[in-house]
Amino acid sequence: MKIAVLSRSRNIYSTQRLVEAAEERGHKIRVINTLRCYMNIASHRPTIHYQGDELDDFDAVIPRIGASVTFYGTAVLRQFEMMGVFPLNESVAITRSRDKLRSLQLLSRKGIGLPVTGFAHSPGDVADLIDMVGGAPLVIKLLEGTQGIGVVLAETRKAAESVIEAFMGLKANIMVQEYIREAKGADIRCLVVGNKVVAAMKRQALPGEFRSNLHRGGTAELVKITPEERSTAVRAARIMGLNVAGVDILRSNHGALVMEVNSSPGLEGIEKATGKNIAGQIIEFLEKNAKAGRTATKGAKG
Repeated sequence: MKIAVLSRSRNIYSTQRLVEAAEERGHKIRVINTLRCYMNIASHRPTIHYQGDELDDFDAVIPRIGASVTFYGTAVLRQFEMMGVFPLNESVAITRSRDKLRSLQLLSRKGIGLPVTGFAHSPGDVADLIDMVGGAPLVIKLLEGTQGIGVVLAETRKAAESVIEAFMGLKANIMVQEYIREAKGADIRCLVVGNKVVAAMKRQALPGEFRSNLHRGGTAELVKITPEERSTAVRAARIMGLNVAGVDILRSNHGALVMEVNSSPGLEGIEKATGKNIAGQIIEFLEKNAKAGRTATKGAKG
C-alpha cells in the first residue's frame, strides 16, 4: 500500500512509529505537513498539491491533525476523501469529536455514562449551573482546551462563581462538570482500533494535581480494565465514527464515565506503559479495511 501521514513533523513519536510500522510491513509511507498542502477543488478532478507536486495514488491516509489546526487539517483530509483515498479516521468524525460539547451530547443520547455536565451562556444562570452539577468542588473546562490546558478545579462555590464569570467575561465557551472525587486524580486511557480495545493504561496525576494528562506530569502504568469499561470505550469510539480513538474513562461509584474521545491519540505513553505495538495494529487495520472510495465506520448523526 501507499500511505500518507498528515503530520506537521516526522520527528513526533507517534508519526515515527507509524512510519516504522508501515515500512516493516512492506508499505510505502510519506509524511506530509498538513499546513503545506494546497488544493484544487474541482468538480470532476479534485487534487491536492504539496511542495509543487500533485499528490496522487495513495491508498490510505492517516490523519495526525493537532487540535489547533483542526479546520485546515480536516479540509485537507476531506479532499483526500473526495479523491477516493481511505481515511483511518474520517474528517467528519474528527470534527465531531473535537467539539467537546457536541461529542458529549451525542454520547449522552446513546446512553454512555458521563459526568453530570452543565452549559450556559448568561452569567445570570451561574448559580443554577453550579447546583445542576452537584455544587463545589466542580470542574470547569474550556471547550477549546487540550492536554489539560483550560481545565480548572474549583474547590469552593465562591471560586467556581469567580472562575465561571471570568471565563464568560472573556467570551470563552466553557462547560461545568461534577468532580468525581473517588477517581482520586486517575483516569483510564483505552486505545480503540476497529472494534476492540488494543491497550489500556491508568494515568495518575501528580500529588496536589487533579489533571492526569501525561503532558501535565502524570504517570502511566498498565491496567486491567473491566468488561464494562471495554464495552464503553468501543461504543464511544463507534458513536463518534472513529476507527482509532483514545477514550478517557473515569472510574466512579456509579460505573465507567467517559470524559473525552480523542481522534489523534498519542502512542508514546501507552506503547511504553503496555509494551504493545499499537502502531503495527493500526497499519494492520488499514491493510484489512482500506479500499478506494470507502470511508470510516458509521457513527452518530450530527
